[in-house]
Amino acid sequence: MLWLNCLPCFTAKVKKLITVTIENLDTKPLEAKRGEKLLDVILRHGIDYMHACGGKGRCTTCKAKITFFEDELPADTEVELKYREAGRLKTHERLSCQLTIFTSLSLIVPKETQLPHLSYTSYNA
Repeated sequence: MLWLNCLPCFTAKVKKLITVTIENLDTKPLEAKRGEKLLDVILRHGIDYMHACGGKGRCTTCKAKITFFEDELPADTEVELKYREAGRLKTHERLSCQLTIFTSLSLIVPKETQLPHLSYTSYNA
C-alpha cells in the first residue's frame, strides 16, 4: 500500500497533452510542448508553412485563423497589436511566430498565406 502514498506525486507530474489541429490541411493533430511558439510546432512536425521573414514578426505571412482553443490564449504581442491596428490581422487571426501555446487549439491557414504546393481543403469559418 506504499504506492498509494505516491499517487498525488505521480498525478502532479502528469502533464496535459497539448495538440494543434490544422483544420484545412490533411494532417493528424500535432503534439505541442507547453510554451512553444505555434510556428515552431508546425515546422517541427515537418509541415511547410509560410513565414517569409523567418519567424521574426516582420510580416504577416505566418498568420493563422484560430477556430478553437481549450483555455485562454495569451494576449496579442506588441508586434501583433501593431499589425492589428494597421488592419493586417483580422479578428481571430494570430501570427504563428508570435503565439506561444499553453493550450490545445485548432486553426485554419488563411487563403492568402496558403502555399501553392500543398493541398488545402475548403473550410468556411
